[in-house]
Amino acid sequence: MNDSSWSATPRSGHWETPAGGPGDGSAGFAQDALDAAQTRRMPPEPSPEPEPVPPVKKSAGRNLRAAIGVGVGMGAVIVASLFIVKAAFVGVVALAVVVGLWELTSRLAEKKSIRIPLVPLAVGGVAMVVAGYARGAEGAWVAMALTSLAILVWRMTEPPENYLRDVTAGIFAAFYVPFLATFVSMMLAADDGPWRVLVFLLLTVISDTGAYAVGWRFGRRLLAPRISPGKTRAGLFGAIAFAMTAGALSMQYLIDDGKWWQGLILGLVAAVSATLGDLGESMIKRDLGIKDMGTLLPGHGGIMDRLDSLLPTAPVVWLLLVVFVGTG
Repeated sequence: MNDSSWSATPRSGHWETPAGGPGDGSAGFAQDALDAAQTRRMPPEPSPEPEPVPPVKKSAGRNLRAAIGVGVGMGAVIVASLFIVKAAFVGVVALAVVVGLWELTSRLAEKKSIRIPLVPLAVGGVAMVVAGYARGAEGAWVAMALTSLAILVWRMTEPPENYLRDVTAGIFAAFYVPFLATFVSMMLAADDGPWRVLVFLLLTVISDTGAYAVGWRFGRRLLAPRISPGKTRAGLFGAIAFAMTAGALSMQYLIDDGKWWQGLILGLVAAVSATLGDLGESMIKRDLGIKDMGTLLPGHGGIMDRLDSLLPTAPVVWLLLVVFVGTG
C-alpha cells in the first residue's frame, strides 16, 4: 500500500514525518519531550520538617520517694539496735536472713521447680548467725556443716527425682545468705563491734549511692550489658570514689587505731565487692527471668534485693578490719 503522506527520510539518525501531513504527530512528540525535560529540571518538593522529639527525662526506674522512706526507716531500726542492745541487732540480722531465704527459695520453686527444704535451711541460717556472734568463725563453720547435712536428710523425705539438683541449690542458698551474713555477727562481737558494723553498712550504702548518682548523670558505657543494663563504668568509678572517701573518714574517726590510708583500701575493696555482689544477684535474676526477688520493701523490691551488695561485702570488711586493727 502506497501512502504519500508518510515519507521515510532519515535525518540525524531519526525517522521523521513531513510537517503538516495527515497524521502529523511531531508537535505532540515535541511537547511531550519538552514536558519531560522540564520535569527533570524541577527540584524535588522539600520533605516536611520532622516534629522535634522532646528530650527523654532520665528515671530511676523505681518509686524514689518510697525507696528513701523505707531506707530511712530501716536505717533507724538498724542504728537503734546496734547501739542499744547488741543481741537485738543479731535478731535483726537473723530475721533478714530468714526472709531472704524465703524469697530466694520461693523464686527458685516458681521459676525453676527447684524444691529446697526451707525449714532446715531457715533454722540452720539462724543458728549460723548466732554461732558467728557467740563462737566466731569456728562456730559459723560448724553450723554451716550441720545445716548442709540437715538439707541432705530433709530432702530424702520427698521423691528422688532431681535430688542432687535440689540439695545443691539448698547448700548454695545456705552459703549465699546466712553464712555470708555471719561475718556481720562476727564484726559485732568485737569490743567496738557496733562501730565496725556501722562502717561496713556506711561503705556499702555510700558505694551504692555513688554508683547511682554518678552513673545516672554521666553513665554512657555499660559495665556488664548482658547482666545488668543499669550498671555503667562511670557508676563503678563513682562507687569507688565515694566509698574510698567514706572509708578514709570512717577509719580515721570511727575505728580505734584506724588510719585514713587503711580506709582508702577498705573503701576500694568494699566498692568492688558490692558491685560484684549486685551483679551476682542480677545474674541469678536474669536466669530466673524476674526483675526483683520480692515486693516486701516498696521502692526496693525484696529483702534479697537489698542484701545483694551487703552479703559479699561483709567478709571482705571483716577480714580487712582484723588485719588493720585486730579482732578487738
